[in-house]
Amino acid sequence: MSIIQTIRDKGAAIVIGVIALSLIGFLLMDARSGASKGLFGGNTTTLGSVNGKPIENEEFDTKVKAQEQQNPGTAAAQQNRQQVWDQMVAERVVTTQFEKLGIAFTPKEVSSIMFSDDAPQQLKQAFTDPNTGQYDIAKAQQWWSTIKKSKSEEQRDAVYTQVIDPMRISSLYNKYTSMIAGSIYTPAWLAAKQDEETRSFSNISYVAIPYSEISDSAVKVTDDDIKEYIENNKLKYKQEAGRMLSYVSFNAAPNTKDSAFTRDAILALKNNLTTDTNAKAFIARNNSAINFFDGYTSKTKIQVPNKDSIINLPDGGLYGPYLDGTSYVIAKKVSTKILPDSIKCRHILLGTNDPQSGQQLMPDSIAKQKIDSIEAAIKGGADFNALEEKYSTDKAAQKDKGVMTFDLTTIQGDGFAKEFGDFLLNEKGETKKVVHTQFGWHYIEILEKKNPGPAYKIAYMAREIVPSDETVNAANAAATKLSGEARDIKQFDAYIKQNGLKKTDIPTVVKENDYQLGSLPDARQIIKWSFGAKDGEVSEPYNLGEQFVVAVVTKNVKEGIPDPATARPNVEAIVRNRKKADIIKKKLGTPSTLEAAAAVYQKQVLSTGADSTLTLNAILINGVGNEPRVAGAAFNKDFQTKVSPPIAGNTGVFVLKINSVALKPQNGANQPGKNTGQDVQSVLNQIYPALKKMADITDKRSKFF
Repeated sequence: MSIIQTIRDKGAAIVIGVIALSLIGFLLMDARSGASKGLFGGNTTTLGSVNGKPIENEEFDTKVKAQEQQNPGTAAAQQNRQQVWDQMVAERVVTTQFEKLGIAFTPKEVSSIMFSDDAPQQLKQAFTDPNTGQYDIAKAQQWWSTIKKSKSEEQRDAVYTQVIDPMRISSLYNKYTSMIAGSIYTPAWLAAKQDEETRSFSNISYVAIPYSEISDSAVKVTDDDIKEYIENNKLKYKQEAGRMLSYVSFNAAPNTKDSAFTRDAILALKNNLTTDTNAKAFIARNNSAINFFDGYTSKTKIQVPNKDSIINLPDGGLYGPYLDGTSYVIAKKVSTKILPDSIKCRHILLGTNDPQSGQQLMPDSIAKQKIDSIEAAIKGGADFNALEEKYSTDKAAQKDKGVMTFDLTTIQGDGFAKEFGDFLLNEKGETKKVVHTQFGWHYIEILEKKNPGPAYKIAYMAREIVPSDETVNAANAAATKLSGEARDIKQFDAYIKQNGLKKTDIPTVVKENDYQLGSLPDARQIIKWSFGAKDGEVSEPYNLGEQFVVAVVTKNVKEGIPDPATARPNVEAIVRNRKKADIIKKKLGTPSTLEAAAAVYQKQVLSTGADSTLTLNAILINGVGNEPRVAGAAFNKDFQTKVSPPIAGNTGVFVLKINSVALKPQNGANQPGKNTGQDVQSVLNQIYPALKKMADITDKRSKFF
């Protein structure tokens, strides 16, 4: 009953609708602002550009605010910014292609998509009939008509930004990918070849000598070894410019002294809470961390520690203080009632004002006269359903002939019309009544009260445990002392060692637009500082939540190929195993049989693939692991008549011989285009990454935040 239950206001639901992230989702934010004012030529409002299309700060900020409605909270702030940036970049990347190909989106497509099974997901979520689970197109059309007539430019812009523009981009992208999909064809010979490769499986015998046979201490990995490996794999290890950082954190979270202080403070309120007869006012006056719910809750809905002890109290009884999360709480059982857990009812509404536009539908006096006439007619034997269908303005409930079921929590909630709820929960035994609410005049009939049982009104006086000024100042002072006395990395490390502090080294290169630093989720200010700092420079203290952090730049990383010191943590194990492989292969020589290879390191000859799992597409080989080189060699015809040379794999060196290669049973005849669906999807999945790689993207976000 959206007219009564304002929490289900469809207009609001759309404005904050969730836009899923996927390849299409990346494209769901359209640039609706005007033309560029110049690209970085003295323009301090441009965050970046894609193929010459600017990303303006004003547009970006508007979209971030909309995203924050969907994903609120300080912790999500940087995530929201990154998500919006990715969306705006993606939109501009693909729009370039749409413009080149002349792909367009016409106004007629808005209705044809919006009011069909292809409607945006957020529309479907907002206008799904809870009883049928189907998309209510009529309700969506009514909402859209209201939006178009709305005098609120802000509301219209929000809907266009979050519904119409994403729908437009999605439609354009679907047209674009359909053109590509239509050009892909798999000829019969290729389909047959792919089918054979898919069905082929190999059965091999092999000898495996793991790299652990050679101790790490026996193999020295030099900087020259690292450099040579990186030079041979430049594309794989090419790096962006960044910073290597370390930091020390000083804890400013509440300590045991702060916890005891909070407990004593709330305990001091216990006597007054016992004697005060107005629990609601007491909770508000004393700024409880838990708001007072002036309603009743059944036991199954109460989600607090020690709830059995609380509900077993006499009315007016207190329990606590007890710890609930990061708060100390005293609970007061105010009163108990026998109430149903849900109520089934039906109503006829004569609305006086449109709940979305606020426009008058009917004068209040006229609505009252009509509802009285409806009540009299029903008492005289008139059919409720016929009258409801003819007169009720609650279209959402009309599909079920005005019948609705509400649980106890909903009836007492802020989003529910109070007068309506008061009648449903009345204790006078009335089942039919005319009721006036802010929505108009209702004729209500209570049909069923389900599962009556005890329900409790409970007041919670809560105090969150927070750090005292003493705790915060002590942490700040310790951080300031480190920052003041250690002005370079040598002094930084010496101070840490002398004072027994713990240093955290960030193992990866920090990028200019990053916001997370190790376990520090919101370290944007530190990262921004580091890109203006020199090698070895120590930061001032930064207050991040319940800690003060002092950072040091251990290295300025330049764009391009990493030096050996930077690359070592990522490639040392790989290079060491390669050197071990050389040692093992030299010792193995060129064995003529598997038994000869096994004897060198006293290993056994093993086999795998008899279960038909060793295929060309195999990622993991039973008994072997992730060994693509072994999988490839298992289909080399040369190794059907002789053993393979030693093969350096991921986990060791292998020597193998093929016992047999066979085909699994064929599923269907080879047809031209047989694998097209799979091939098309493979191509489509690569479109956006390829377009983005080719795009000219300029990113100046770090100049702004």
